[in-house]
Amino acid sequence: MYDVCIIGSGAAGGAAAKVLTGGGLTVALLEAGPPLNPPRDYKEHLWPYDLPHRGAGIGGQLRGEENDEFMAPNGAWEIEGEPYVSAPGSKFRWFRSRIVGGRTNHWGRVALRFSPMDFRPRSIDGVGDDWPLSYGELAPYYDKVESYIGVFGSNENIASSPNGIFQPPPKPRCTETLLKKACSRVNIPCIPARMAIITKPLNGRAACHYCGQCTRGCKGASSFSSSQVLIPPAQATGRLTLITNAMAREIVLGKDGKAKAVSYIDRATREEKRIDARTFVVATSTCESARLLLNSRSTLFPNGLANSSGMVGRNLMDSVGSFGTGYFPQLERVPPHNHDGAGGNFPHVYVPWWKFDRKNDFLRGYHIEPGGGRFMPVVGDFDEVCDRFEGYGNPLKQNCKRFYGTTIGMEGLGEMIPNENTFCELDPSAVDEWGIPVLRFHWKVGENEIKMVKDMQDTFRSIVEAGGGKYLTESGPDGPNPYGIYDGGVAIHESGTVRMGNDPKTSALNKYNQAHDVKNLFVTDAAAFVTSPDKNPTLTILALSWRASEFLLDEAKKGNL
Repeated sequence: MYDVCIIGSGAAGGAAAKVLTGGGLTVALLEAGPPLNPPRDYKEHLWPYDLPHRGAGIGGQLRGEENDEFMAPNGAWEIEGEPYVSAPGSKFRWFRSRIVGGRTNHWGRVALRFSPMDFRPRSIDGVGDDWPLSYGELAPYYDKVESYIGVFGSNENIASSPNGIFQPPPKPRCTETLLKKACSRVNIPCIPARMAIITKPLNGRAACHYCGQCTRGCKGASSFSSSQVLIPPAQATGRLTLITNAMAREIVLGKDGKAKAVSYIDRATREEKRIDARTFVVATSTCESARLLLNSRSTLFPNGLANSSGMVGRNLMDSVGSFGTGYFPQLERVPPHNHDGAGGNFPHVYVPWWKFDRKNDFLRGYHIEPGGGRFMPVVGDFDEVCDRFEGYGNPLKQNCKRFYGTTIGMEGLGEMIPNENTFCELDPSAVDEWGIPVLRFHWKVGENEIKMVKDMQDTFRSIVEAGGGKYLTESGPDGPNPYGIYDGGVAIHESGTVRMGNDPKTSALNKYNQAHDVKNLFVTDAAAFVTSPDKNPTLTILALSWRASEFLLDEAKKGNL
């Protein structure tokens, strides 16, 4: 029997494995996908002609998709044999990963702390709920995470974007210098980005060499991933057993009301197996964690494990997103140059939420991540040029060269307020290939989110025009996606389905990510979030999991689990 069984090897699971094995506990780590070999599996430094379909997949089916063939092993929007369902009138896209390290193998590495005000929104504007812990309680764990994984950035003393422990940020690239000047003309701050990429050597990892290939996997581990930075030191203790291709079916409850085992399918043999442990950490990602708990039904918990509150699956959130593009004619005159850097086409700069201290048309806020420049062209990069200009052959090629690198895109990511119409539940009939019931998603955004994305589009336009550019994106209030608002799940920042709180009647977890109903059960991924602030969630997932793991260690030493 293991001291702890962790289910999921991404940010939350990796952090728990590192802390718990480092504290002396024996740990079994279950991952639904195969093992990872970065030198073999990562696509860093490949050219389009190195891949069978130039990166676009068979028949071009991955053209323009998040998971083209260039990406590090990272899962997909649709996984054969593992369906999910959107309820009538809803549209939700679920990006899932099935490999050691999960989505941390390819993520954008944007690493932003939640601010003090993000933990107490109800106290500020009267809507939603406050978190059961404060920024002050989590700040020491942000410190530990940043110090260990390495995050570049700058301390700017902006209330909505707290300072951190940063390595030096890289300098702005050409397009980012243009953008910073445009932002200054409209009195919008544009500061160095904060990303989990090291610019100085750290813990045996080499500094970033600015190849711009981060989403394709970083063989040198300059870009953070759970698979390269958290799991190896846990394995080095000799106390971690990594079990791959293990699809968790349910957590089994003992007669004493505690979790005693996890039942899983060995995907290689299709046999059902189980792992016994004294404590369980669920870290399979927001929706997958809710699914596992909902499928873990018993006489004591007929509606799912640790779900006496009825909150498991509820309060589903994603970042409110919208995108816009500006064309800058002055960039046509820029000579060809190396425009690579840290983060690939993710920015060296970003726009933090700057209107937190004034009255707006909507509650909460958003930040902006710009992107652009002369990165390696891939299939589909010139589709818009081909749409705008008739012809073929040399004239079309000249237009492609002319417009290459002349656009800057801006993505706004903002806070979604939970609502009772947005949640996930088990579908009454659909199952995956392992016979496990799948999720059905209900999704509805509110008026607040529509007002927010309208403001994003107005801001994008003002920045582009202040920089001497032409705003190309056309969006309005009509249609299924007003002002270009993303469908549910598209931002890949899902959170909130097993939220924490002080009241067991309205929350599933306490402030240490421990289930109110089952004291030897913890959920440490973004399912625990009470709100979904405008910051990308991964840094907070790491900090919460680190904190919960230290609490678990202390409780285990006291014999309380």
